[in-house]
Amino acid sequence: MQQITILGSTGSIGVSTLDVIARHPERYSVYALTAQSKVDELAQQCARFKPQVAVVGSAEAAKKLQMLLDAQGLHTQVGHGEAALCAVASAPECDSVMAAIVGGAGLAPTLAAARAGKRVLLANKEALVMSGPLLMEAVAASGAILMPIDSEHNAIFQCMPASCQRTPLAHGVEKIMLTASGGPFLKRDVNTLDQVSWQEAVAHPKWVMGRKISVDSATMMNKGLEVIEAHWLFDVPADKIEVVIHPQSVVHSMVSYVDGSVLAQLGNPDMRTPIAHALAYPERISSGVPPVDLIQIAQLSFERPDFLRFPCLKLAYDALQAGGSAPAIMNAANEIAVQAFLDSRIGFRVIDQLIARVMDAMPSVAITDIESVFAQDRSARELANSFIPS
Repeated sequence: MQQITILGSTGSIGVSTLDVIARHPERYSVYALTAQSKVDELAQQCARFKPQVAVVGSAEAAKKLQMLLDAQGLHTQVGHGEAALCAVASAPECDSVMAAIVGGAGLAPTLAAARAGKRVLLANKEALVMSGPLLMEAVAASGAILMPIDSEHNAIFQCMPASCQRTPLAHGVEKIMLTASGGPFLKRDVNTLDQVSWQEAVAHPKWVMGRKISVDSATMMNKGLEVIEAHWLFDVPADKIEVVIHPQSVVHSMVSYVDGSVLAQLGNPDMRTPIAHALAYPERISSGVPPVDLIQIAQLSFERPDFLRFPCLKLAYDALQAGGSAPAIMNAANEIAVQAFLDSRIGFRVIDQLIARVMDAMPSVAITDIESVFAQDRSARELANSFIPS
């Protein structure tokens, strides 16, 4: 029986993880659930899955959660704050950690899980984007198992032999091909993108995701973050990672080999598939997702991304090539810019302009520890906020 901690259990990845767990009660139980502020939803999850611990973002939220749990006669221990997140991610009772907190807030508990030698199911891109060297060093030092949850990286993982996933170029891999849907504005006139609303930007044509990730998909910053993530997960340089737009979202990614072979992983656009794969690896279990019907889909199309339409993708490649703190700076500026767009404080096309301005103003420095990561993150956020009209 595996004991699972879910960091970010009320988000889309967390909910999907609980769905898979519920299908296999003989294999999995929930050790801890965490959420930032969705106390009512978390209380409902606690009532169903009976975790030993629940963690929220603030003392006020913890007080409310405790009242809700007491009213139901539940004995779940309640904690709050970053220290409590790190504790449930590294607890001896926990076997696997679903790292699904969006943004930089997920970095510390994800690192804690890796340092404790857990099986880390990584759905938090920022942990690798902000501190790739630190996380990979922690995994190597502790013997932790790092399983990618992003559908693209999970597909790449499945398309590579287990023996060469950290040395793919030495084992016949020519390049990694990350697929992208292209988001809601793939065919929209570029000259009208400055007029789009946040409601249009979050209306993803294929995936159901949170607002921030949906905007990242519309700008293709999401894919840029995945390029950086792929670099650290599979130890391949930027020029060996190609992004391919694939609107049908059936081919989740591909691996090209030197002999001319291209291996692809196909499936319906449902995150329960990579979640089930990572939970049970190397076994296979039911995810609740039906197999893809290629006859019904009939056609699969592919095209190269246009950096004029998707400048955020180019910024991500630039950050990866710059190295050091550049990816953390880019990520922080993006989080500020996206929130400003969602708050209707800036236009859609200002997002990439703001990120570029912050990256130009802040030189990259070496990342030596988590404190230096957070220092660069804070400085980039402050600078980005200073560029936003009040």
